[in-house]
Amino acid sequence: MEDRFRRLTEQLLAVNSEITSAQARTWVESLWEDFEVTRAKGGWTYKGQDVTEQIVTRWIKQYGPILHRYAATKEKFSHLNKDEGHLKH
Repeated sequence: MEDRFRRLTEQLLAVNSEITSAQARTWVESLWEDFEVTRAKGGWTYKGQDVTEQIVTRWIKQYGPILHRYAATKEKFSHLNKDEGHLKH
């Protein structure tokens, strides 16, 4: 799992130079969790980590370059673009 998160974090950092490594990792973990929780709540059968990784990769390609502009409207996601004092990659 750690290898998947590291690989996805690197993909996100490659398309968005406006976020830190820590922020990219937080985005990856949040996207991963959100996809899996949404599928489970919807009653869908679990398809495994490979499918989740494919979806998160697709989201990174599509939305990754602009994730630093995300303005959270829900408290659950308010942490995503906060700089916790980490340096940019």
